[in-house]
Amino acid sequence: MRILLISNTFPYPPNSGFPLRVYNLLYRIAREHEVWLASFTAGHEKPADIEHMREICREVVTVPFSRQGALSNLPQAARYFFKGIPPTLRAYESRQLLEKILDLISRVDFDIIQIEDSHMSFYLDHLPAAVRAKTVLTFHDVNFHKHEKMSEVEPRRVRKIRTWLHGRMMRRWEPFQAQRFGHCVAMSQSDKELLLAENPGLRIAVLPNGVDTRRYTPLPFPEHTNRLIYVGNMAYRPNIDAVTWFCRDIYPIIKAEYPKIEFWIVGKDPTPEVTSLAANGIRVTGQVDDLLPYYKDAIMCVVPLRAGGGTRLKILEAMALGRPMVSTTIGCEGIEARNGEQLFIADTPEQFARYTLELLRDKQQWLDMTRQARALSVERYDWDLVARNHIRLYEEICNQDSRIIA
Repeated sequence: MRILLISNTFPYPPNSGFPLRVYNLLYRIAREHEVWLASFTAGHEKPADIEHMREICREVVTVPFSRQGALSNLPQAARYFFKGIPPTLRAYESRQLLEKILDLISRVDFDIIQIEDSHMSFYLDHLPAAVRAKTVLTFHDVNFHKHEKMSEVEPRRVRKIRTWLHGRMMRRWEPFQAQRFGHCVAMSQSDKELLLAENPGLRIAVLPNGVDTRRYTPLPFPEHTNRLIYVGNMAYRPNIDAVTWFCRDIYPIIKAEYPKIEFWIVGKDPTPEVTSLAANGIRVTGQVDDLLPYYKDAIMCVVPLRAGGGTRLKILEAMALGRPMVSTTIGCEGIEARNGEQLFIADTPEQFARYTLELLRDKQQWLDMTRQARALSVERYDWDLVARNHIRLYEEICNQDSRIIA
């Protein structure tokens, strides 16, 4: 098969959730099929990063991403608004990227055109009517749900209103724009149900995130550490809220009973909100080249997310590495883990702190939980398995007779 992948984020290096998924699946799919990549770049990529992807793909075309405010061009913002498209999506509209996509389509008879994330889905509208490729839209999360949940926990009034309005506009637009695609991919059953509740006409396959269980093998029990760890892109609003809530409402409870405890926030691009948390045993690392030493030095992981969607790569990595965790319900949504077996689930500060302290004090429970979590990661979430299922979806789609593009 000939597959064109259109992405809003360059997938290498795979140092956060979105590129981790895109890279790991693209790398495996490209072993068996021909893949072309059209992507924005953020400006920090090295020439070697682009060259690495060219070694995997038949061809790679890129355009620098230029972020623009929703109201920086009022006529264009008004055009989006009256079309029912959230004006913030203007940032992803690039004539230069579209021209490169159209050039690829004019030269290659693609079997599959896959667009990563609903923010990029309007590129479908510009494809020539004669294109016979089947189309797939990947929902890395359900954006309307993510923004509505973020508005519930956002403390600043202006940002709260803006986030809520964006969520409402996305709810009216996102599930119905998705219907223009032949198939959609969701990260979890709960994300699929959210989309179908708004638009029952969607065809959605659930292909969860994964982990490389051959690379991420169980680490030994850390005998001499009191370190909790949180891993994530620290410019991402749900991650910012998660660590802020943990430091403010949960960490003091744990610290009062376990004074030697430390909390390490590990991830790229920490905002001033995040860096200001560094005190009283709390460390903010920023970008790191390798996460494994940080997992090795941690006694456990915490995932205090209160908004977001998809399935959490941070949880799957911790499960594969043998690091137990406490998570909110939202944090572990979409992962087939049971409370008290593969992880603990807690949604109040007191319960979250109690489960954390329980794991800190009970080595046997720590060992039992990590063993069960590792087994689940191998059986259900290995990237090789996810990639095989993705290829199977492509094969099923290509065997259908019906045209996909409306």
